[in-house]
Amino acid sequence: MTEGRRNTMKVGTKIGAGLGVLAFLIGGIVPGFYFGSYGTLILLSHLAGGPVEPTTIVRMVTVVGIMLGIFCVGAVSIVLGSVFGTAMGYVVDVVASFGKAKETGEAKAHN
Repeated sequence: MTEGRRNTMKVGTKIGAGLGVLAFLIGGIVPGFYFGSYGTLILLSHLAGGPVEPTTIVRMVTVVGIMLGIFCVGAVSIVLGSVFGTAMGYVVDVVASFGKAKETGEAKAHN
């Protein structure tokens, strides 16, 4: 892999990760909050064998579940953005290579 191609991939990955962070900030915090809290309460109700009372421990575990849900949605957004950016960097590199003239052995020998 050439240095130019490697740089194109790195730039694409960084731009994709930035877009993933932006997508998370715009549309990922609320679903992470919702799924984290809902999943925690469902898990607690199954562990308790019925509905749970809003005690201090249940509230603390719910907050931890919310934070875990937000973290997971953020991580998925950033990773998927990086993968998408890397793929776009590769596509840009392939498309750009079609326009470049390739040197042949004869051209090198005449220099």
